[in-house]
Amino acid sequence: MAKYNVIDLFSGCGGFSVGFERAGYRIIKAVEYDKTIAVSYSHNHKATIMYAEDIGKIDNEDHFTCGESDVIIGGPPCQGFSMAGARIREKNAFMNDPRNFLFRHYVNVVKIVRPKVFLLENVKGILSKDKGAIFKEIVSAFSNPDNFEGDRYYLHYKVCKAVEYGVPQQRERVVVIGVLNHDFNIDEVFEFARRNILKKDKHFFDAVSLRDAISDLGHPTIDGITELQPCQSRYQEFLREGCDKTSNHIASKHNAIAINRMQHIEVGQNWEVLNEDIHSVHSGAYGRLAWDKPTMTITTRFDTPAGGRFIHPVENRTLTPREAARIQSFPDSFEFLGNKTIVCRQIGNAVPPKMAYFLANVVKHIFYEYGKTKR
Repeated sequence: MAKYNVIDLFSGCGGFSVGFERAGYRIIKAVEYDKTIAVSYSHNHKATIMYAEDIGKIDNEDHFTCGESDVIIGGPPCQGFSMAGARIREKNAFMNDPRNFLFRHYVNVVKIVRPKVFLLENVKGILSKDKGAIFKEIVSAFSNPDNFEGDRYYLHYKVCKAVEYGVPQQRERVVVIGVLNHDFNIDEVFEFARRNILKKDKHFFDAVSLRDAISDLGHPTIDGITELQPCQSRYQEFLREGCDKTSNHIASKHNAIAINRMQHIEVGQNWEVLNEDIHSVHSGAYGRLAWDKPTMTITTRFDTPAGGRFIHPVENRTLTPREAARIQSFPDSFEFLGNKTIVCRQIGNAVPPKMAYFLANVVKHIFYEYGKTKR
């Protein structure tokens, strides 16, 4: 396959990029506002130009040029989609609303670069927000030829469940795919990607449990560096990529009260079995994970017992960053930089690389079909 160029907007530490790189794409540029997170991205993607900057300051022709990238990927934070329902009746209200600036800057980069394909990932709730009005405005912005000098993007979307792509967590995200001046059948391109991957790896889509994901890591270490034990699953083999050790395997330090609570919680239970009132917004607070099941969505608070169902199946501690990264499907060679809070944010907010790899294969077929129409 020819090396297609990719730009990753709102890149975070680079989960989306990791998946596309593994599928053979070249990530030429990335944008991440948080400089502490951009450091991790650059550490793991040394050949990519990183703009650690507010995208509103660089969505211009000084930083991007027409035709430099075949694909744009990224997910504008959902907070930028807030708007008053009454305003959707105004012409261009969504695009002109300052509260939606993050999405608007995504559109601006697409306008300049004019990629053949873009992928926009976000929380599933965006489909129902303001009774679907927000999502309709997103589709309208890309479908309107006035925004692209007569060109337009044909958009289709799917709700992607991480467990269906061999990722051991119940994470759901909506993925919007837009193709320049070419309509497509999203079910067909997804099915092509599935068949193509199965030819190379017949176990890619197999169900993966927490045991399959982390059982070879052993006990956490003081510096986070750990020697990997013999592989116990195909999923572990998939993420190792030849590594014999990995990093970020450090346990959180819990106080005596938290440890005592965890000691009284068995697999599948949570704070409700404790004879005390736990104040947490998470219904699964102090929940203990099961070895033989996938986890719930890994969030930015997986290191905190009150943050959700994140207690290790047998040890009285929460997941380490490496265990959470394994559940997210990051390769063992990926090293997260920064303090604990920053690392947890990187992992919890990332697109699972294995799911991104599947989406990269979807784009391959779109390019194949796109090329046939241009002959």
